[in-house]
Amino acid sequence: MPTISKMQIELIEAKRRPSWFQYPEPFLRVMETGLVRFQPWKILDGTASLSRLVGLRQRFPERDLLPFALRTDRDDVACWEKGDLSKVVVIHDFADPGWEQLAVYDTFWDWFRSAIEDFIEFDS
Repeated sequence: MPTISKMQIELIEAKRRPSWFQYPEPFLRVMETGLVRFQPWKILDGTASLSRLVGLRQRFPERDLLPFALRTDRDDVACWEKGDLSKVVVIHDFADPGWEQLAVYDTFWDWFRSAIEDFIEFDS
């Protein structure tokens, strides 16, 4: 029987994160399991997250976002936004400002359930 190894990714170091941000516990719990890629979504490692953060700041300067996942078949990015880290916002990156927000999930788990539904549909 083949073995399945957990994928590990490096998160953003505390000193490089925005001062307003700490990783939410549910997100860290998922990271502990190694479930970081569930097509079409993938969790961004620290380097990719910071790189995407720079672009989001340029394209949407009125928003203070921290991206953590990318939908690989589109330009959709799941983010936390300063002010309410319990919610997850999904941004269509490269949209015109004011048209970028696709969805808001009340909790990380709500977003995660939706992402897993995308995974099931994507695999079909």
